Amino acid sequence: MVRMVGRAPTGLVGVVLAAVLMSTLPAQRGAAFVTFESGQVRPLALTPDAHTLLALDTPDARLEVFAVNGGDLSHVASVPVGLEPVAVAARTNTEVWVVNHLSDSVSIVDVGATPPRVVRTLLVGDEPRDVVFAGPTGADGRFVRAFITTARRGQNIPDSVPPNLTTPGTPRALVYVFDATNLGTAVGGDPETIIELFGDTPRALAASPDGHTVYAAVFQSGNQTTTVPEAAVCDGGAGAAACGVDGVQVPGGLAGGQVPGGLPAPNVNIEGTPGPEVGLIVKRNPSSGLWEDQLGRNWTNAVRFNLPDRDVFQIDALANPPRESAAFTHVGTVLFNMVVNPANGKLYVSNTEARNEVRFEGDGSGGSTVRGHLHEARITVVDGASVLPRHLNKHISLLPQGYHTRPMPAGVKDASLATPLDLVVGSDDTLYVAAFGSSAVGVFAATEVENDTFVPDAAQHITLSGGGPSGLALDEAHHRLYVLTRFDNAVKVIDTTTRQEIAQHPLPNPEPPQVIAGRRFLYDARFTSSNGEASCASCHVFADFDSLAWDLGKPEDVVKPNFNFLGPTGSRVPFHPLKGPMTTQTLRGMVNQGPMHWRGDRTAFKAFNVAFDSLVGRDEGQISDADMQAFTDFVLQITPPPNPVRSLDNQLTDAQARGHSIFRDKAIITDQAASCRGCHTLNAALGQFCTDCATTFDA
Repeated sequence: MVRMVGRAPTGLVGVVLAAVLMSTLPAQRGAAFVTFESGQVRPLALTPDAHTLLALDTPDARLEVFAVNGGDLSHVASVPVGLEPVAVAARTNTEVWVVNHLSDSVSIVDVGATPPRVVRTLLVGDEPRDVVFAGPTGADGRFVRAFITTARRGQNIPDSVPPNLTTPGTPRALVYVFDATNLGTAVGGDPETIIELFGDTPRALAASPDGHTVYAAVFQSGNQTTTVPEAAVCDGGAGAAACGVDGVQVPGGLAGGQVPGGLPAPNVNIEGTPGPEVGLIVKRNPSSGLWEDQLGRNWTNAVRFNLPDRDVFQIDALANPPRESAAFTHVGTVLFNMVVNPANGKLYVSNTEARNEVRFEGDGSGGSTVRGHLHEARITVVDGASVLPRHLNKHISLLPQGYHTRPMPAGVKDASLATPLDLVVGSDDTLYVAAFGSSAVGVFAATEVENDTFVPDAAQHITLSGGGPSGLALDEAHHRLYVLTRFDNAVKVIDTTTRQEIAQHPLPNPEPPQVIAGRRFLYDARFTSSNGEASCASCHVFADFDSLAWDLGKPEDVVKPNFNFLGPTGSRVPFHPLKGPMTTQTLRGMVNQGPMHWRGDRTAFKAFNVAFDSLVGRDEGQISDADMQAFTDFVLQITPPPNPVRSLDNQLTDAQARGHSIFRDKAIITDQAASCRGCHTLNAALGQFCTDCATTFDA
């Protein structure tokens, strides 16, 4: 967990303009490379006739085209597209759609032309992620409608769907729908409709084989956890004398009523030093509707709202216009990809489920710990109205001490699958799962996943070279599975009969060597955890965050001095190991940002090495200094994406200009102590956006 770094408000606007040029100009090899670490969604696809394999070279902003010859691949063409392409799909044997994550666009590529080239660019909302085809069919028998997931912000949002960034209750997940046979005359195309869904950022799409139904999944849909504020929690610390035994009155501002009492013990560290006043994470019980802590105590009187958990939306693709027809809850916390089983129409959703309601990192001497048990890797089966989560690594839970087993028995991590991404189902009931954090593809009988009768078994996994499998394409006629491995940026060919890798095809990669070398330390759960499921990326999803709060105090630790530079207000307070709930923060844009880890108790990224032991759960302890240096060199190159609400001409709206004045002028700030920029410095030349690298503690 590190300090929050927002999207850069200036200095990166040109990236969007550059992305437009990249649709028509070759990539500039040797130019300075910017690492965005966008998460691939659907980076591989076959054309309907299975004669052509399409692969996305995300760092090089290209579509790579391969001819399929009896299952073998030969490279045919390379087509420049937009910035950070993350999903590709073929509507016909020659018409290919590429979703450009940071260009906020879709490139339509004619792969039948000589040479293949982009023939149309569609402009959509912020950071689109996936595309599928469904709905009515045209004269050629192909589906006419294209569905694209995107967020409700960005420079391309039409007046009919205003961003309403501060309006409560606004559906912020959008699905653009285009008629592929009539894209319109506007420069960026004319969508047939834009479907608004009550979530924030959608990611994956899936379509039923008949094209009647499309499913859209919210990327980080949450798990119905929230934080009870510290004023409503008796923590047994400095205010313990006023707490009472049976409970404490909730302050009037929270509408009165009783709460269970206090923070679960311990409330002191190993030295006996009381912890600070902190809040408490609670989770809504889906059965009772009550807000409960990890002890099962009812905190509903302290939480005066309901938190929706709509994860997957069902869309009627035949309606005119297409519209939402159903929504499914409790599918997962972070939803990655989806596929419909063509044999029975059941939907499979790859996801992880967070355990953030459990307090503390460390060895568990404080009574609880999330060490090695951060997010559980799952496939959730949606069968009609039934939502059936299936834990891919249930063998860990079945150990005598479950996730608390230390050291883990030999073979446990080999049977585990971490960060499940792409999915594909064969006609023989075989389900393939790309485990991004395991350098493997999991192989299951789909029926056994549906019934939860499968047994995790390393012998059933397909081991891959390179690491980071993110995309799958199944060629059943030739007994081939094609896999894109992101760590080495290559396409691997798997013989599905022998389940062996038989060939590899590296893609051009402009990334600096330190980015390539350091990436695996973020994602590789087999190397960084003993159970093979946990990694830094469990919470820092694609080097960002999981949109959750965690209480990662460590009761067995000591109070540590604070040597940070002091800001213009406040004081220098020692760092107590009990810190209370704090949100996961991004790894993007950390260079030149000063002290890290919420309170600034880590002054360099290399200081996070301790987390491999106490949080991720590596029995061997910290990784080597050389490995941690490689990890650091990688992370400090990751850059936030462009600001989605800043105009391309870099001019402020009236509201933004007023906000800029408030930010700069301390006379407008009620405490008169300093302006916002007194601490939150903007210095684009130094890469500093809202930090002066100093510390302050107020109240």
